[in-house]
Amino acid sequence: MSIKLSKLFKSASLLSVLAIALAGCGTKPAPAPAPDANAGKKPAETTTAANSLEQIKKAGKIRVGLMGTYAPYNFLNEKHEIDGFDADVAKAVAKRLGVQVEFITGEFSGLIEGLQKDKYDALVSQVTITEDRKKTMDFSTPYVKNAVNVVVKSDNTTIQKLEDFKGKKIGVGLGTNDEKYLRDVAMPKVGTFEIATYNDVITSLKDLNVGRIDATINNVFAIKPLVEKNQFKVKVVGEPIKEDFAGVAIRKNNPELLDAINKALAEMKADGTFKEIFQKWFGVDPNF
Repeated sequence: MSIKLSKLFKSASLLSVLAIALAGCGTKPAPAPAPDANAGKKPAETTTAANSLEQIKKAGKIRVGLMGTYAPYNFLNEKHEIDGFDADVAKAVAKRLGVQVEFITGEFSGLIEGLQKDKYDALVSQVTITEDRKKTMDFSTPYVKNAVNVVVKSDNTTIQKLEDFKGKKIGVGLGTNDEKYLRDVAMPKVGTFEIATYNDVITSLKDLNVGRIDATINNVFAIKPLVEKNQFKVKVVGEPIKEDFAGVAIRKNNPELLDAINKALAEMKADGTFKEIFQKWFGVDPNF
């Protein structure tokens, strides 16, 4: 009895081992994961990286930032509408893009920051093209050349040129390329002088007119209507101290929008639109 049971247990154990072995051989391997359909592809572009030109066309408008206080370039007219040379250029560009213009005004010192924060799609406000600015924004081809002159009171006899600024108080627009020029170029060249900054041209001219500052530097086209309207007793002296080019500024890495703006400006120059706008505001042919 014990011998038969022992043999039976041995037989049962052997059958169990064989059963396990056979079961192991018959088990199918776990299925391999399905291939990734997106493998090797670049991540999809986010909404923020979308084509700016497409977004503008979809919205049906381009948001243009400008000062609104810099006649005859951009200002509020008697109807409280944005008007001026820059405004007309922006409208003509927008027309060729197939959209309307939404003008948004702000102090010049905040326009560039506003562009970076997507408050504007473009700046058309006499933004001077400089190497420093090219690092943070892209510019269209130039649409105007501006000569900058020294402006003093009509009875002034002490300041005739840039070199006479030493020891004087000179007014300039805050955050403008002219301010940078005074600090980085003029002062090292002629010696120390005081710089007073302003958020608009009219206030600087008022201060010059009453003697709070000794001189200012600005574009003659820009100050002419203000001087005539307010009968300021000021005058331009000497030759231009520098010449600048302004362009339409946009955020970097928007090649489609930049190309479209450049194409629009080229068409305006070719068909005479730009010449008409220039003559309307300055009374002369385009200066470059």
